[in-house]
Amino acid sequence: MFGFTIVENLQKIDEDIKREELKYHQKRVMVSKEFTFDAAHHLHCYEGKCKNLHGHTYRVIFGISGFVDDIGIVMDFGDIKQIWKDQIEVHLDHRYLNDTLPQMNTTAENMVVWIYEKMESALIGNPQQCRVEFVKLYETPTSFAEARREWMHDA
Repeated sequence: MFGFTIVENLQKIDEDIKREELKYHQKRVMVSKEFTFDAAHHLHCYEGKCKNLHGHTYRVIFGISGFVDDIGIVMDFGDIKQIWKDQIEVHLDHRYLNDTLPQMNTTAENMVVWIYEKMESALIGNPQQCRVEFVKLYETPTSFAEARREWMHDA
């Protein structure tokens, strides 16, 4: 059995750990953050249930890579959330996607590329050289579309 230890003395910066030790490595690392949103849409030129107006609870997963800063962080998860809230979610959550997205058929395949591009634009000039590695957009719990960096830039 493993027990737990009550920490009696928290490490103190510059006493127990030096500032230059906070950055353990100089490697590129990927962090991921997940969000959900609810939206309605319908598909054009499609013969199936999805030609009718309907809704989904979508799930989006971002993979963002970069180099750690002086304290060992690639990108604060709160900063990813802020970009999501301010620049992407406002176009998606509780919206009729056919009206709020650019002119496109609102398929998961089209939407995931648009979401990728929005996040990529938001990361331009980031000091940690952050970049989008992938975006997954789940339309249902078992069905998703994915955009990957290599596909977006090699196409």
